[in-house]
Amino acid sequence: QVQLVESGGGVVQPGGSLRLSCLASGGTFSNYQMGWFRQAPKKERTFVTSITWNGRQTFYTDSVKGRFTISRDNAKNTVYLQMNSLKPEDTAVYYCATHIGGPYDKEESYADWGQGTQVTVSS
Repeated sequence: QVQLVESGGGVVQPGGSLRLSCLASGGTFSNYQMGWFRQAPKKERTFVTSITWNGRQTFYTDSVKGRFTISRDNAKNTVYLQMNSLKPEDTAVYYCATHIGGPYDKEESYADWGQGTQVTVSS
């Protein structure tokens, strides 16, 4: 089992940027494709982005393409989410997770989850 700890959330104005980090421990991080999901208030958790174990392939939900960038540093056991041009609709708790198989945009394809970090976009 992999333990995941997200950080970097906060309050930012529309148009601003944040960089989230997710530190993994307790497993072989480089074995895993990783993903970020988010859950807005009173809504279901949804897929944001995913990155393959070697970082060569990335996948994004349409609403964040061109604004968000996922990356990873296997030497540091960390996956990042750079979020630019933030919008109020990006407000959510953001979670990272380890992909264990199946469609990369489905929650059931992920096993270990962090506790989440809150991102609030507001003026």
